[in-house]
Amino acid sequence: MDMDEQKVKKVFLYDTTLRDGAQCRGISYSINDKLKITKILDDFGVSYIECGWPGSNPKDCEFFNQVKTLNLKQAKIVAFGSTRKKNIKPQDDANILGLLEANTPAVAIFGKSWNLHVEKVLETTLDENLAMINDSVAYLCQQGREVVYDAEHFFDGYLADSAYALKTLQSAAQGGASWLVLCDTNGGSLPGFVQEVVSDVYQTVVAPLRAQGKNISVGIHTHNDSELAVANSIAAVLAGAEQVQGTINGYGERCGNANLISIIPGLQLKLGISCVPENSLKRLRDVSLRICEIANFNANSQQPYVGSSAFAHKGGIHVAAVEKVAASYEHITPESVGNVREVLVSELSGRGNIRVRAAELGIDTSGLEVEVLGRIKELESQGFQFENAEGSFELLLRRIKDGYKSPFEIVDFTVISEKRESLSAQVQAVVRVKVNGEILHTVADGIGPVNALDGAMRKALLNYFPEISNIHLVDYKVRILDPEHATAAVTRVMIEATNGEDNWCTIGCSENIIEASLHALTDSFEYYLLKHK
Repeated sequence: MDMDEQKVKKVFLYDTTLRDGAQCRGISYSINDKLKITKILDDFGVSYIECGWPGSNPKDCEFFNQVKTLNLKQAKIVAFGSTRKKNIKPQDDANILGLLEANTPAVAIFGKSWNLHVEKVLETTLDENLAMINDSVAYLCQQGREVVYDAEHFFDGYLADSAYALKTLQSAAQGGASWLVLCDTNGGSLPGFVQEVVSDVYQTVVAPLRAQGKNISVGIHTHNDSELAVANSIAAVLAGAEQVQGTINGYGERCGNANLISIIPGLQLKLGISCVPENSLKRLRDVSLRICEIANFNANSQQPYVGSSAFAHKGGIHVAAVEKVAASYEHITPESVGNVREVLVSELSGRGNIRVRAAELGIDTSGLEVEVLGRIKELESQGFQFENAEGSFELLLRRIKDGYKSPFEIVDFTVISEKRESLSAQVQAVVRVKVNGEILHTVADGIGPVNALDGAMRKALLNYFPEISNIHLVDYKVRILDPEHATAAVTRVMIEATNGEDNWCTIGCSENIIEASLHALTDSFEYYLLKHK
């Protein structure tokens, strides 16, 4: 049978974010978290959702009780466990009984494919291992469950003894398994080898059974220890796998599992292989971010397809080309996966970067691009960085145009920090601010210099601009740019602020951290007043 005859037209996505993904360092889902993720995955169009190991902990047992109350559209809930233990019957095995008590339409059980594991880990015979697989699968099928058989360490087992590894699959197939999932459990296989092995399994095990009228298919489950989990999954599909197991954002133990967020567009957009409803693709970024938030992780800005930098262009030559033909530097359209194109501005920019970003902000910089670019390069040589400080960048564009007038001006400032005897440190800021020609002199105490400056500036500006009472600090980041200068190093300060609806970032840079903070703080107020106006 050649490759064309076994070409896959549809892939069934099997998500294990709630089981394998929960083994990721730093993740601890509550039952409510797991229910939310289950609903998200079902709405997105995932075929199978593996939700946990009911015999392993009380939380998973309770989850399987509660998940029955969800009104799922199409996804099959899967309970996970292992084959029976050696030398006992399936009906006497607590793990097998736990799978049945979960009362899910499908169950997944893993068994040993590698003779090393059989003899050294399970400490049993090769024949008993085959019986453990066959008995467990057959018993679960007799109880009316769809069985997904996970052949653990299959690629390592195939490498050690291919004949025995294939026998383990045949045992599962004879027991009635619907899916034979080949697991690259150690994550060390390469795509060429994966494709070769999956093709062999398809031709020697699956195709003959299908010829007899049996409904059985191959699946793939890869880990990312060699950073090839996505490539290996796609290679397996090209060789005939019809189920792909993985997790959202690649969460998982050690280096993680195959990232479904990258696999889905790879299959659907590039290979024309259906795996989710067509309209779901545009929600790919949203799904990634929502589950990221539930897991309490920061989003990876450089994640392919969905990261905030996935379609961010910084080099001047790139931007000039993208401005003419987007496909010249983009492998897909950002909108197809719910993302957006972004043009960054830095010392690497060209005039096209300035023109595109200014147009996005509604600012006409015609004839000023060279001047703007020169100013950016000058400031970035001093330590400024504008690609994430959109507030300061927009102010730079507006200030360089004739006629722009700042709503206020900092004339001078003083910050005093003192600690006497047993008293806690005291900080006081004094600022003089000019508004409409009037000099306002204000003083404020604070728990730190930036807090005191913020209080003094607000006192000065509130009478003229009461709307600044809506501004709240969200984040304050400090970076030392040249640590070799020790305490005399240049400091970059980034401030993120919000009015409850919109967030914006501003930047300041100086050898003096208080001065750098004041620059960022001043830009933050000025930017908000500009936008509010």
